[in-house]
Amino acid sequence: MENAMDSRQIPIKSAIEVLTEGIKTLQIFNQASWHETFLALWLSALRLVQRERDPPEGPIPHLEARLCMLLSIVPLVIVNVLRDDTEHNLSTAPVSVGSEYKHEMKSDLSMKLGLISSVQVLGHFSGLLCPPALVVDAANQAARKASSFIYNSMKEKGEPFTSINANANSNAGGNLRHLIVEACIARNLMDTSVYFWPGYVSTSVMSLSDSTPLGKSPWLTFMEGTPLNNSLINALAATPASSIAEIEKLYYIALSGSEVERPTAAKILCGASLSRGWYIQEHVVHYVVKLLACPVPHSNSGTRGLFVDNMSMISAVLRGASSVDTLHILSLHGVVPTVAASLLPLCEAFGSISPTPISTGDESSTSVYMAFSLAFLFLIRLWKFCRPPLDQCITEGGIAVGGLEYLLSLHNNCVMSSQDKQKSNQNLFDSASFKPVYIDSFPKLRALYCQYKSCVASTLSGISTGNSIHQTASVILSMIYQKMSKGGISSSNSSSPNSSNACSALINSGEDALQRPVLPAWEVLEALPFVLEAILTACVHGRLSSRDLTTGLRDLVDFLPASIAAIIDYFSSEVTRGVWKQVPMNGTDWPSPAAVLQSVESEIKAILTHVGVEVPNCSSGGSPVTLPLPMAALVSLSITFKLDKSLEYIHAITGAALENCASGCPWPSMPVIGSLWAQKVRRWHNFIVVSGSRSVFRHNNESVAQLVRSCFTSFLGVLSGSNSKLTAECSVNGLLGSSITAPGAFPFVAPGFLYLRSCRDIHNVQYLNDVIVGLVTEYSNELAGIRASSGSSRLKSNESSLFLAAQSAKEMATLGASLLCSAGGIQLVQELYKETIPTWLLSSRDVKRKNDNVMSYILEGYAIAYLLTFSGSILWGVGTKLPSPKLSRRNHTIGVHLDFLAEVMERKISLSCNPITWKTYVCCLVGLMVSFAPAWLQEMKVDSLRKLAHGLSRWNEHELALSLLQRGGTAAMGALAELINVIEFEHKKPCS
Repeated sequence: MENAMDSRQIPIKSAIEVLTEGIKTLQIFNQASWHETFLALWLSALRLVQRERDPPEGPIPHLEARLCMLLSIVPLVIVNVLRDDTEHNLSTAPVSVGSEYKHEMKSDLSMKLGLISSVQVLGHFSGLLCPPALVVDAANQAARKASSFIYNSMKEKGEPFTSINANANSNAGGNLRHLIVEACIARNLMDTSVYFWPGYVSTSVMSLSDSTPLGKSPWLTFMEGTPLNNSLINALAATPASSIAEIEKLYYIALSGSEVERPTAAKILCGASLSRGWYIQEHVVHYVVKLLACPVPHSNSGTRGLFVDNMSMISAVLRGASSVDTLHILSLHGVVPTVAASLLPLCEAFGSISPTPISTGDESSTSVYMAFSLAFLFLIRLWKFCRPPLDQCITEGGIAVGGLEYLLSLHNNCVMSSQDKQKSNQNLFDSASFKPVYIDSFPKLRALYCQYKSCVASTLSGISTGNSIHQTASVILSMIYQKMSKGGISSSNSSSPNSSNACSALINSGEDALQRPVLPAWEVLEALPFVLEAILTACVHGRLSSRDLTTGLRDLVDFLPASIAAIIDYFSSEVTRGVWKQVPMNGTDWPSPAAVLQSVESEIKAILTHVGVEVPNCSSGGSPVTLPLPMAALVSLSITFKLDKSLEYIHAITGAALENCASGCPWPSMPVIGSLWAQKVRRWHNFIVVSGSRSVFRHNNESVAQLVRSCFTSFLGVLSGSNSKLTAECSVNGLLGSSITAPGAFPFVAPGFLYLRSCRDIHNVQYLNDVIVGLVTEYSNELAGIRASSGSSRLKSNESSLFLAAQSAKEMATLGASLLCSAGGIQLVQELYKETIPTWLLSSRDVKRKNDNVMSYILEGYAIAYLLTFSGSILWGVGTKLPSPKLSRRNHTIGVHLDFLAEVMERKISLSCNPITWKTYVCCLVGLMVSFAPAWLQEMKVDSLRKLAHGLSRWNEHELALSLLQRGGTAAMGALAELINVIEFEHKKPCS
């Protein structure tokens, strides 16, 4: 859950889908009851919320996105789990109502009772139930709702009000459990009988139920037909809707109301109902996305009229959806691909419209440029900075391409799936509004996208005078020249090298026109790389001051806000190429970070030291601070923007770009940029320091290994040489922290939190496989030593000790699998199956073992087997309900590994690991698959299963060998019969 809150890595796959499969897998692997499973789910979500109680302020998702996880996503996940279980039972139930069918009904009831009891038990976790300030009123209202229900119920029965809840707690008001209960009731997971739980409503709240009635909701006033005046608009925007009917009415006003009502309705829809309307949030999300996907024309003026007529409404939706928390809420509900697909036609249309000149008094130019910028920058945020893992990118000729194609493929797959299911779920994408989208259908966008990819791949090839792009660039330079100092640009070309003649021509052409150009946005963006090259070249050769350069860039963004995307693309590419000179950040030519740089660097080092990471040369050392010219220009531009919520759509893309650029540059680029922003926004200091600490992990393998070791230490606390600060609290709180950082103190974060914020940016992510497998092996050895020192080194002398050791090894392997899947997903898991574990088995480990006993080898084999199995189950699940590509990938990956094991069993491959480790590994791996993931074995090669089974039989593991072939399905029945004959023959042999 915590990984989903990363502001730079927006989850593309629905959190509902991920968690649904995840908790079903965990329930199977942990052999837990549904009460235990649901309780663990609730506690995880509560910890997620409480961790954000006092966060470092900054442009990151805060409580609203985390509360969405607790009060919307988790209840929806439980709905899915119950529905899937019911569907499974119906599909497997016999026709007659016999004992088996009654057993399935009992299973459904057990799951529902497990849910109810898990919520009831939450009352014992008072430390996690204290509501953050943002939701205190909502929690109190939920408690008062329950007390009013109790009061009215008892009044109808004529019972005295004091005859119930004698053991009620004395704390007045509501807590997060009250909100959880309301969320479950709203989705029919439980009923109002839970209001009568002992202690659910305090006596102090109940005493107010008859004297302080709830105020009238503004939504009730709205539904009664009251016109949308200012006071009602503000109330509706600040109060979540309580029913789908209210949202539907608002949606139709946004779609077909008056010119004034439509943007107002869109603004309300994207207000509190979207961010805090937890009980109907999935419906609000659906209607918000639907407004973007299907604008209805109000005139017959064609496509241009369609989008112009809807411009104000669409702009209101885009503004409302572009906040950091709201974007994460959309992503948690899995609609990012559909939002991206909806933005493409908006960008194509608004970017192709030529605005009306300002001189005419018409402000449509501002509206067109702003509408385009809102849509275009939103799209950029979705596909560029929130890119998918490498293994999930679409490839062209073996080369990975950007996330836009990936997002569109996800959307199109979703549309195809929904069309196949027809109308099975009305809240998903109906075919009338959502259709497959392909980038080739949008020529302007596709042309710019191709230009972007070529700009990243190589330098600009240069342009000739008279070229249409050159002419556009000249017009743009004429505009930004007005804001530059009159002496900032010289008409002399004597200092300019021959290679920059084209750039010089562009600069010199800027002395004529003094008015803003009237150009479609696409034409402006197409010419901007050449404009930027021209002004950077002029700055290098002293014909343009740094201050004038920044002023010109800012004027360009003011003219067309979407220009920030082109500026970021070009400057980022040039920083990567490293062809521009370093410039001094001395406060004269460029802004200086000196005032806080030393503090930022020392605090970054303190954070890293706290999590056990040693980073050499973590300071600028007093040497002159410099940055590459494009980066200096970009950061100087960024600090000119005001911290206004209306500019959040610009801050979001600029901040991500700065962090990506700085993380890829030598130290101390990140502290320098962070210091400049810390000087501008002092209250962001802690956030900036924490963000800066992540950059060291991008290219430093040793730092990555140290951080992963600290994750193991903070969770398990057994490894030798452990950081004493980390072992003080060995648990989930030790791993992820109970809070992000203490207010007013130096920002310290838990190692697991820092890992989740950094793992997607690790350059050599494959390195993690070896690190995690090595730590699992080391921990197993340490664990065996601890058990041996307690007098239980002999297996048969103390089976309970072995069981406890195995449980600890299981926890360690679970942690390793979780860390591995968070960082690399399918890519790392496939490598684990195909390369890492086979290599580990083949290699002799010459490292001197501290504990060379039988138990250490047994625990080593068991832990690695569990690591492998659980990693696969996280990614693929343990069932058969998988999309065809994912199912085939799972079958191939597991098949390759089983083929390897079969060849070893046939003695065609020699191993170098200890025989006890090998035997334990194979037996545990097969046992886990047979018990928890039998569906994995149904599609495996029968020959490989046969070889494995015969090898197990030679080890006298007859029952396991037979179970393996039984799980192989009908195709393995012949091999099963053959093995039975072999076993019977072996048993008869001594008697003959």
